Amino acid sequence: MNRSLRRVVPYFRPYRGALAWGVACVVTSSALYSLQPLFLRRAIDDLRGGSPASALWRTAALMITVALVTGLFRWQMREQLNGISRRIETDLRDTLFAHLMTLDAGWFSRTRTGDTMARLTNDLGAVRMATGPAIMYLINTVAGGLFALGFMIRLSPRLTLIAAAPLVLLPVVMVRLGRAIHDRFESVQEHFSDLTTRVQENLSGARIVRAYRQEPAESARFAAMSEEYLRRNVALARLNGIMNPSFTILAGLGSVAVLGVGGAMVLRGTLSVGALVAFGIYLTTLTWPLIALGWVTNLFQRGSASMARLLEILDAAPTVQSPPQPRTLPALVGGRRVEFRHVSFAYPSRDGATARLVLRDVSFAIPAGGTLGVVGATGAGKSALLELLPRFFDPQSGSILLDGVDIRDLSLQALRAEFGFVPQDALLFSETIAQNLAYGGGAANDAEWAAEVAQLAESLDRLPSGAQTMLGERGVNLSGGQKQRATIARALARRPAVVVLDDALSAVDTNTEAAILRGLREALSGRTALIASHRVTALREATWIIVLDDGTVAEQGTHEQLVERRGRYWELLRRQLLEESIEAVAAF
Repeated sequence: MNRSLRRVVPYFRPYRGALAWGVACVVTSSALYSLQPLFLRRAIDDLRGGSPASALWRTAALMITVALVTGLFRWQMREQLNGISRRIETDLRDTLFAHLMTLDAGWFSRTRTGDTMARLTNDLGAVRMATGPAIMYLINTVAGGLFALGFMIRLSPRLTLIAAAPLVLLPVVMVRLGRAIHDRFESVQEHFSDLTTRVQENLSGARIVRAYRQEPAESARFAAMSEEYLRRNVALARLNGIMNPSFTILAGLGSVAVLGVGGAMVLRGTLSVGALVAFGIYLTTLTWPLIALGWVTNLFQRGSASMARLLEILDAAPTVQSPPQPRTLPALVGGRRVEFRHVSFAYPSRDGATARLVLRDVSFAIPAGGTLGVVGATGAGKSALLELLPRFFDPQSGSILLDGVDIRDLSLQALRAEFGFVPQDALLFSETIAQNLAYGGGAANDAEWAAEVAQLAESLDRLPSGAQTMLGERGVNLSGGQKQRATIARALARRPAVVVLDDALSAVDTNTEAAILRGLREALSGRTALIASHRVTALREATWIIVLDDGTVAEQGTHEQLVERRGRYWELLRRQLLEESIEAVAAF
């Protein structure tokens, strides 16, 4: 068995009983089916020998009975073996999804979504065919072929040797074509991943495509990729087209020899007509398994190629993991003390090359219940700093402490339970707004309170079904500001010890921002908050402010201290105040 397909074997263990019964049904049905030519031989010889009609009727009744029982066993073998393959497909899909949930953000940043979707659909289907129909037909092929060969030898060893001579070439044809099918099917699946990625990107970015009038260009690009997918599939189909006729030709050469030699034996009286007819049926019975063997080989090669692609997911190990013996945090009194000690960080690169550091030797501390403001130009490292807190990534050097405990010494579940995280990209699920607000485990009354704090309640009143309004993909039927407020409410509804807002107010107007911040100051009383914003004015009342410049801490202190220094922070504040005054004059 192929190395990749061996990894499927453990998935058969829960269904051992059904598998054994299915295999027994396959063997039994093949054995019963192989008796039919013997009954036919008897009937023909009885007719030629002048046997009474009652003997013929008994033979006919026996043939019908055996055919019915054979059909019953064939139904059971399909019911059991194909059913097992569907269950294994479900188990494997669940395992894959559960493993995907354990992989860190670095893995997802290196892997295209379309590629992952292709593996969870197309490749998983190919593995199912290899674990069900392929096994069923392989056993049926082997059992049927052995029974047919045994009865052929019993009827005429000489004819059997003549019929089997051309089949010596069968293993050579099967091995050479099987390897080529594996390679070409793998190529087809890889291109299908590219095709799926292109579709996924165009559907999720439909507004951008339309805004830039790129519909014809994207259609042409997709048509070219689709044409390449067709070309690769046709190349695979050519191999399949060669395999089955090759087996048929080899078997056909044996049939020609049997007709010639067997006919001469009948004329000489050394073989009965019934025996020759039975031998011909057995040869046909042997020929079909040989043809089916090509199809089975095809299924196994496809399943092997697809399973190898699935194993790339299953064998991917997260770089961010819980420690073997996690520590526990001190009992929660209010918020948590957060400290960065000489932290340097670079995002993982797709090709494994050394990436540029986005944070360099960052150190600061914020007391429990305090608020940290993080400001800086675009690309200064604000998002990177906040993403390190719940361990979406781990820094290359330095340490991050929560109440004096290194976060790498905590279990991921315990660590992330401390945070309410609001990302820069507001993402909502295709469920009701109420379900989205309760996503983190917040109670209904907490969700209502959080919606009030995030200034979302008024927007909910204007929606057709209020909080029960069903959202489209990624919350597409809400405005940018509404989505950001909903994600803030979702984070607050958990009543976490530490709230992290990554430029989470960029899509709301200044007045709404001020109202949200006022509500947040009351809601976050006693809780620790880390807020990154491109608006310096939003962070005036923060307990401590750090200014990032190209990944380094250019300045840090309170608002008053930083203004007095007239450094980078003062420049950013002065510029923004000037912009706001110009906008106010223009609006007036």
